[in-house]
Amino acid sequence: MTPDFVEDLGQGIYAIDTGFQRPRFDAAYLMVENGRAAFIDTGTNHAVPRLLAALTALGLGVDAVDWVIPTHVHLDHAGGAGLLMQACPQARLLVHPRGQRHLIDPRALWEGALAVYGEEEMQRSYGQLLPVEEARTLASSDEMRIDLGGRPLLLIDTPGHARHHHCLWDARSHSWFSGDTFGLSYREFDCELNGAWIMPSSTPVQFEPEPLRQSILRMLSYAPRQICLTHYSRIGQNGDLARLSALLLRQIDEMEDLALATPPSADRHEKLKAGLAEIYLHHLAAHGSGLSVAQQLELLQMDIELNAQGLGVWLDKSAQAGLRKDSKA
Repeated sequence: MTPDFVEDLGQGIYAIDTGFQRPRFDAAYLMVENGRAAFIDTGTNHAVPRLLAALTALGLGVDAVDWVIPTHVHLDHAGGAGLLMQACPQARLLVHPRGQRHLIDPRALWEGALAVYGEEEMQRSYGQLLPVEEARTLASSDEMRIDLGGRPLLLIDTPGHARHHHCLWDARSHSWFSGDTFGLSYREFDCELNGAWIMPSSTPVQFEPEPLRQSILRMLSYAPRQICLTHYSRIGQNGDLARLSALLLRQIDEMEDLALATPPSADRHEKLKAGLAEIYLHHLAAHGSGLSVAQQLELLQMDIELNAQGLGVWLDKSAQAGLRKDSKA
């Protein structure tokens, strides 16, 4: 019997609720084929016992794990990679080349997050980051193919949310494991009439709207039947990916327009937060969410803060790039 935090999605794919922040907020995935296993995203250190419990419930030992594949190195996706690799002695860590050094030596990841959250919150939410032996890591490349027990898997480079982001395609189930590239879809916003709702993530510090649009369109070119999100779990299985992808792309445009229309000022961040809240509440009203505005804002509070930060970083980088370009003219 599988634990209640493990959801069987069929075709050897299991979504594991990592317990990060709140229930059904952050998922890691376990894929099993012919007795061999791969984890796609890991959650934080605190999630590792759940990942190992999922293995045990399926009758597998840690020696069955061939691959640990974080979609990118943000800590809610890869914070537990070092601890999980210690527990799975046969596994190789497959990571985007831009993120590889940060999981071999996670000090920069730790210091960057520490500056934002502080020591107490870092320990509470993430635990101490552990390094991965360099010899056990492998950098991915665009259109790289790997094998899991005879099951072919494909990785593609998907910048936009982060430059150290790749996504994994499983042809067997016609599924993408998308990390944050294909946005966030919280189950609290599901409604009986219209199903799932989705939103983009511009979390700092490498958000880039045009690469993100191109990454999403490239993923759609594979005609997926479902997308396995980290936040949270599977979408599209009801045949509504066209609607969801259109909503996702529309909001990227709206977020970019908001950012470009918000001039530099001492209150720019607050204006970006207010503008993002307006975008999300508008789309949730059209979606038919049964939650109150207060409930919606409570669920989106962290995303509004982080997405506003990300838009601000993108604006500052764009301005600096423009100045450099002008100086060369």
